[in-house]
Amino acid sequence: MSSFNSLNKVMILGRLGRDPEKKYTASGVAVCNFSVATSESVKKGNSFEEKTEWHKIIVFGNQAETVSKYVKKGSLVFIEGKIQSRSYQDKEGHEKYVTEIIANSVRFLDLKEGGSSERVYHPKEGNAEQPGESSESAPAMIEGDEDDLPF
Repeated sequence: MSSFNSLNKVMILGRLGRDPEKKYTASGVAVCNFSVATSESVKKGNSFEEKTEWHKIIVFGNQAETVSKYVKKGSLVFIEGKIQSRSYQDKEGHEKYVTEIIANSVRFLDLKEGGSSERVYHPKEGNAEQPGESSESAPAMIEGDEDDLPF
């Protein structure tokens, strides 16, 4: 018997390119779609050029409801999830392929008036809470920490 380990995990820190679009499946489950931009500086000759990559994000259930309520175009988010590829047929019957990130954790990192720096969504609990409340699933980020991230 052949045995191997594998891992499908992605972490994205970026800004929404458009407002989330929330829909419902035939069985009533909320599905929220949005795009997130990540950027990096790439050396070109003697100067640097910014390169932006766009990522399609999908969230389901209570998390979709929460995301559609708290984030909008331009919001800074930290997403953990998995990469999924699928195919579908367009209106003309042509087969199309798409790669998406299925989010299992979404952190809202924008500064709010009054000093609050983030909201954390806990999928298992189905709620969004302020830092300092019970956020054991991931360490809270402090304003300015994004400059210290290793990616």
